[in-house]
Amino acid sequence: MSNESNKMKKSFGGIVLDSSFRIIIPFTLVYGMYILTHGEYSPGGGFQAGALLAVGIVLVRLIQGADKKSFNVPGPIAVVCAGVGTFIYAATGWLTLAGGGMFLDYSFLPVPMHHEAELHALGILLIEIGVTVCVMMTIIDIMDAIIERLDDDKEVDYHE
Repeated sequence: MSNESNKMKKSFGGIVLDSSFRIIIPFTLVYGMYILTHGEYSPGGGFQAGALLAVGIVLVRLIQGADKKSFNVPGPIAVVCAGVGTFIYAATGWLTLAGGGMFLDYSFLPVPMHHEAELHALGILLIEIGVTVCVMMTIIDIMDAIIERLDDDKEVDYHE
């Protein structure tokens, strides 16, 4: 494998880049969680939270390298986690059907709660969690596929 094809897997940057991203990344991840938990009250929600969390992980990988153990989610696990997020979304809808309501009618979730507003908030939170996990893992998997494709292209010698 050539030196160019290993660029994305090894860390790059100096002390300024490394230290500035060590400050930015935690705020990105915390803000992503804030968007997830407050998505029903403000613009945003699952997709935006998933994108922010994925950006935080992508930044860690770009600065520290993909070979580091922190925030390393291999491609097959990312695909499975994206499927789990989709399952959480679908299961929430099917639970409302099992409770006797219409699809995604959160007041019919079969969960013992005192107020209908609590059921509605729980239903929205479950939907947001499912979408967040699916979007975050899909973005990470797309990044891994692009890096893998770049590595494969560098190994092929087109001048023969």
